[in-house]
Amino acid sequence: MRENADILAGTVRVADHDRYLSALYAPQEKRAALFALYAFNAEIAGVRERVREPLPGEVRLQWWRDVLAAGDPLAAASGHPVAEALVRTIVACELPGQAFDNYLEARVFDLYDDPMPSRTDLEGYCGETASVLIQLAAMVLDREAAPAFAELAGRAGCAQAMTGLLLLLPLHRARGQCFVPGEILAAVGSSRKEFLDADGGAGAGHAVAAMIALAREHLAAFEAGAPALPASLRPAFLPLALTGAYLGRLEAAGASALRKTPRLSSLRRHWLLYRRATQGWVAGR
Repeated sequence: MRENADILAGTVRVADHDRYLSALYAPQEKRAALFALYAFNAEIAGVRERVREPLPGEVRLQWWRDVLAAGDPLAAASGHPVAEALVRTIVACELPGQAFDNYLEARVFDLYDDPMPSRTDLEGYCGETASVLIQLAAMVLDREAAPAFAELAGRAGCAQAMTGLLLLLPLHRARGQCFVPGEILAAVGSSRKEFLDADGGAGAGHAVAAMIALAREHLAAFEAGAPALPASLRPAFLPLALTGAYLGRLEAAGASALRKTPRLSSLRRHWLLYRRATQGWVAGR
């Protein structure tokens, strides 16, 4: 068990360092469950990178559905460290199976190069992925307190996921994916095809700015309610401590974010996480 926990922590440390650092602020007895959730998320988010065609990716997602729906999910997950740990976490923390099914269904979009039609579609995708992950982490940390902050998790997940999609623009464009909603592209006089071209076209900078504005809208809504978060739930929301800083870097980069991902220094990330972990979100600051 200890060896498996170390494997999961190492997986998250490499694949999702911001969530890894956030989990370290959780009580020690909660960390293994958080790492199980975050390793599962990293595993599913990375499916597109490991397959050449969508069908094998869908098969992989269906395997996860079958494991979680099995009469004996632990037996079905046997031999897969992430799946075994996730099943144990779901059982121990009484996490809702439907949330994982919805998450996996939303992740099918990652496997294809379909357009994202509207802001509503994008918010739905973010809600079923990043927001759900935050809410599940909150349930791991404090099951009694978590339900009162489900709406806040929705806002937080949208802000975090949209920022993450902006940071992944170079990768997504290289493989022909566009998460920028078609209605946003149309509003700035662009199109999916033009946005995916070499320089992104004349409207690329405006499209990036519109996406940043949408992420900031959700971040502002989260920060308005965040002062009410109990300390027990902070680790689930801690990655949001970095979102504003990432958005600032993206704003400074403008259209160049299409070609190169802006970074935050390790020192700044550690400081921002430490400040929120110890002080929380204070109204007006």
